[in-house]
Amino acid sequence: MNAWAVPGYTESLELGAGASGRVVLAVHHETGVPVAVKYLSESLRTRPGFVHGFRAEARLLGGLESPHVAGLYEYVEGPDGAAIVMELVDGVPLRALLAREGPLGPEAALTILKGSLLGLADAHRIGVVHRDYKPENVLVTPDGSSKLVDFGIAADSGARAGVAGTPAYMAPEQWTGAPASPSADVYAATATFFECLTGHKPYSGDNLAELALQHVDAPVPADEVPETVRELVLRGLAKDPAGRPVHAEAFVSDLEAAAGAAYGPDWEERGRGRLAALVALLPLLLPSSRGTPRSVTDTARTVLGRASGHAPARAWLPGRAGLLVAAVAVLLGILLAYGARHAPAAGSQPTAQSLATTSARPGVTPRGSTAPTPSAHPSPSSSSPTASPSLSPTPSPTPEVTDSGVPSTPVTTDPAEPPASGGTTPGSPSPSTPAAPPVKSVTVSALRQTGSATATATLDITTEGTGPVSVTVTWSTSDAAGTPGASDGASQTFERDGATHYTITVDHTFANSGCYWTVRATTTPAAAGGPASQQLLTRRCEIR
Repeated sequence: MNAWAVPGYTESLELGAGASGRVVLAVHHETGVPVAVKYLSESLRTRPGFVHGFRAEARLLGGLESPHVAGLYEYVEGPDGAAIVMELVDGVPLRALLAREGPLGPEAALTILKGSLLGLADAHRIGVVHRDYKPENVLVTPDGSSKLVDFGIAADSGARAGVAGTPAYMAPEQWTGAPASPSADVYAATATFFECLTGHKPYSGDNLAELALQHVDAPVPADEVPETVRELVLRGLAKDPAGRPVHAEAFVSDLEAAAGAAYGPDWEERGRGRLAALVALLPLLLPSSRGTPRSVTDTARTVLGRASGHAPARAWLPGRAGLLVAAVAVLLGILLAYGARHAPAAGSQPTAQSLATTSARPGVTPRGSTAPTPSAHPSPSSSSPTASPSLSPTPSPTPEVTDSGVPSTPVTTDPAEPPASGGTTPGSPSPSTPAAPPVKSVTVSALRQTGSATATATLDITTEGTGPVSVTVTWSTSDAAGTPGASDGASQTFERDGATHYTITVDHTFANSGCYWTVRATTTPAAAGGPASQQLLTRRCEIR
């Protein structure tokens, strides 16, 4: 296993693993925020196509703004590894609920379908098709809501991305390698809805060939579901994509109308209550009950006494040896705390300095930021609306049964108080710090208006080494195209080290008026091609 770890985080335990990587539970040093870190497997890291797809997955998540999808904090890539740092969703996979309970009941199944369709709709809105919707990629939280995860094989709508997906949920056209389409996601979501209602998949061929034929030609087994939702199943599992809703959002209104007519206005509240009760029966599957570290000291104790497997939750009663280890750990913690408090600032070792986004909740300020900009999004997950790049995997003659990464088991918790100011000055590394590397490029890969006075931008920085680099972001407004105009608010500076590629998503709330908004990014050291900037025409202005 690759020993490389994302700088600035302390890991505690593995949440899941698959053919293309693993997901671990970690804590961000400076804020104490628990996160899920998804690592690309060592065997795939040397294959450029998979690295490109992994990088594209991160960029896609950065551009996807949705309360129904696990959000991105940052993407880090270096000579020894690549990782996506995500929101940690404190949820249980829908697959686990189905395995324990079987059929969930119509109201709970409708609630799952609605939440999934809303997450897919947000992806479809920016031109992204998930392509691997299934119970393993839906996490149900303790309050009965759900989030969609794992965009490992997602693709641009209309892109020919090869044959890939999970066979039991693949639309007929997906088996032939047809261009990616939102209606294929609708098919997969409906197949999962069918499984929630009946306890089994719509089709169960003995082999891939038989399963493919069933998806393409076999009648939709709608008579197995309650009559009240039969029409939804027939539409969602239509063989011809033209017979399905064109995208997830169009299906939501049909679902709400059918559910309200059949089960009354409180159907969703009861459905969530049912799901919450089922999650409560599986508490040990929640990341929060599996040893979520709350501080660096707590994590250090976990490392000293690490045990294999997951033991049942119980009180720790140390013996004589345990008391000795605990005493040493406490003493070490005191010495380290004292040393950190009194060590000269010039000698401190910089780490990953903050979440790679300013959309963290109020009170968490990126280190080096001259002044925090009010965020348009209270959630710690970042959002950068970009038409995402194609995530086409290497085409294969038969469907790829994905694991498609790893079960992203991302938990929304309140960040700790912001770190105290101080540390090394950006661009002036200490003798114990690697020299600042040349910056190959800085680009603004996306800029989009997200509200009447808010915008989000995604920045990509590539360096020739892993030493420290700082990125300064400035915003401005103007009434004329092509000119930056007046500065809007104070600039923000982000410090990074430990990798050679960084993706940073920045949100901004504008105080000044102007038909054109501009974002500009500069680096220290300066990028070979100079600063990067991008301008957009706001929706409140029209060019006649």
